[in-house]
Amino acid sequence: MTEATRRERLRAETERDIRRQARALLVEHGRDAVTLRAIARELGITAPALYRYYDSREDLLRRLAEDICTDLAARLNADLESITEDDVSAQVFAVCRGFRRWALAHPQEFALVFASTEDTLGRGGPDDHNQVGDQFGRIFLEVAGRLIAGHPLPDEVSADVPEDLHADLAAFQKVLLATVNDHGVGVDEQVLSLGAVYHITQSWVRIYGHVALEVFGRFPFALANPEPLFDSMLAEIMGGMGLSQQP
Repeated sequence: MTEATRRERLRAETERDIRRQARALLVEHGRDAVTLRAIARELGITAPALYRYYDSREDLLRRLAEDICTDLAARLNADLESITEDDVSAQVFAVCRGFRRWALAHPQEFALVFASTEDTLGRGGPDDHNQVGDQFGRIFLEVAGRLIAGHPLPDEVSADVPEDLHADLAAFQKVLLATVNDHGVGVDEQVLSLGAVYHITQSWVRIYGHVALEVFGRFPFALANPEPLFDSMLAEIMGGMGLSQQP
């Protein structure tokens, strides 16, 4: 092993140690506890030394969010492995239910990646793939793309798009087309129409909204078990597309 290769390996190991400690602080104490000083103290190094690996705390949080999304993607992909490729309805249910289970089990990671009010996760403008660039987003969009490609929306759903949203939806349509086609699902603007983009967006807002309210305990009334409400919402979304309401 050359000296340069050894240094690269040691650097990579140190970066992993830093992110591992950052994640432990996040899980145990929340986002505010993830500071360079706290990480340095736990690792037995000086805080300034961390700047050799990360430009700032925000840079570290971005990398940590990427790690979290990678782990989530691996879990969702494992859920999809047991489902046949042509059973897209079951795939949609699996991804959405898997996301909810993960969020409830990992509230601090969910808050960092999906509920941050600070622009620290590197999301760009409407033409930037990072707008939907997290690994979960790619899986969700890939499944949604297959669903739309194999089951075009009814005309009454596709046509019902508020005119004031056309420009924004058209910009997001480009991102969705690139993301879906990058994953081997061949669709074009005829299939992934503005109506389809509108429906996907509405569906994600509803799914995310339910999960966020449940994770943060913000339902407007007490629910002993929110799961049936979540499943009925998924069934309603699928039924609106003329698809099987149960996987």
